[in-house]
Amino acid sequence: MEKFIVLGTGCFWCSEAAFSMFDGVISVIPGYAGGTVENPTYKEVCTDKTGHAEVVKIIYDDNKIDLNRILNIFIKMHDPTSLNRQGNDVGTQYRSIIFYNSDDEKNLIENFLKEQQKNYRKTIVTEVKRFDKFYEAENYHHNYFQNNQSNPYCEFVIRPEVNNIADEFKTYLKK
Repeated sequence: MEKFIVLGTGCFWCSEAAFSMFDGVISVIPGYAGGTVENPTYKEVCTDKTGHAEVVKIIYDDNKIDLNRILNIFIKMHDPTSLNRQGNDVGTQYRSIIFYNSDDEKNLIENFLKEQQKNYRKTIVTEVKRFDKFYEAENYHHNYFQNNQSNPYCEFVIRPEVNNIADEFKTYLKK
């Protein structure tokens, strides 16, 4: 059955590139969620005044990949203990966040994070919020890594992260 989840791990370019590799993931759409401004632009979100996070909307077939596996990938691809920062990207738009769609999802996510906390010295600061609205990012953000592989950010930040995720979860990659 087709489902979706909205996640923020910092920069959505990396999230899109990583999650797109997995069997059962139908599409990964970069965008913005969690803020107060209607139809925000990238420029507005980067001011850190809209309240939005850079996120991806992952549409997946839960017969092939379940939410638990998606959460395991999510937790490994960023630092969930870093508040409003991932690497050199700083601001609330880069916060760690999961938007749930139902009380069952909320419980699964909260239990997952509680269990994961055992693996970290610092407190996990990932926000867990009810999904409200998703605003799709501008077209030039779609497939950014795929379309800009020679860009220094893609080469030195995204590629190593994507390679690490692919190595760790290689049995679940698309064939």
